[in-house]
Amino acid sequence: MPDNIGDELPHALNVLWGRTEPKGRGRTPALSLERIVAAAVALADEEGLAALSMARLADRLGCAPMSLYRHVAGKDDLQLFMLDAAPGPPPEFGMAPTDWRGSLTRWAVELLGVYLRHPWIVQLVNSPPVDPGQLAWLDAALRTLGGTPLDPRARFSVVMLVLHYVRGAAQLLTSVTAEPEERADEAYAALLARLADPGRFPALAQAVKAGVFAARPEAGPDDDFRAGLDHLLDGVEMAIERATRA
Repeated sequence: MPDNIGDELPHALNVLWGRTEPKGRGRTPALSLERIVAAAVALADEEGLAALSMARLADRLGCAPMSLYRHVAGKDDLQLFMLDAAPGPPPEFGMAPTDWRGSLTRWAVELLGVYLRHPWIVQLVNSPPVDPGQLAWLDAALRTLGGTPLDPRARFSVVMLVLHYVRGAAQLLTSVTAEPEERADEAYAALLARLADPGRFPALAQAVKAGVFAARPEAGPDDDFRAGLDHLLDGVEMAIERATRA
C-alpha cells in the first residue's frame, strides 16, 4: 500500500491495515479493541443491529461508555472493525483450482453461512470493501476462476453476479418472522393463493398452484439456494466454454 494512502483512510482502516496503532493500547488491560469488537458482534448477532449502541456495548462489557472511546472513535469505526472481523477467513484456494465450479460453489455456500450467522452484515455493506477481511473473501472468489480462460474483468463480473445472488438469498432467509419457517411458508402460500388471480397474474398463479411457495419438509435448508446457484453457474459454464473456443 502506498505510504500516502493512509492519509485518505478512516482511522479504523489504518488500524486494520497495520498502518497505525489501535487507540488506547496499553491503557486498560481488561479492555482491548479485540474484546470490544467481539462483544459488538455478539450483541448484533443476538439482538440485531438496531440494538447496537455504545451505551449497550459498555453495559455488556461492564465498563463506562467513555472507556470504549479510548479504543474506537465511534460507532462508524466500530462497524468497520465488525465487518472486518465477523466473517472470519475465507476458504483457501490456489491461484488456479482445477474445479472452478466446485470451488466457487463452496465459496458461495460458506459466504451464505456467514450472512446467516451475522445477518446484520448485509445491512451494513453498502459500499465496496476496503478492509482486509472482506477483501480476503473477494480475493478467494477471484481465485476460484484463476484456471479458466476468462479474463480478469469477466472473472470479476462472475464473482459480482454470485455475490449479489448470495446476498439476495441471505436477505430472504434472514427476514424476521414471528412464526416457524414452515408455518410462515404455509401462510404466505395461502395468502398468494387468494391474491394471485390467474387473469391478472397467470404465471404466478400457476406457480402457486404447483406448490412452489409451500413448505417442503423433505428439503434441506439450503436446497433452493443450491438449485438457484446451479442455474446461475450453468450460465457461467457456457461463458467459459465460449472463451475456451475463442
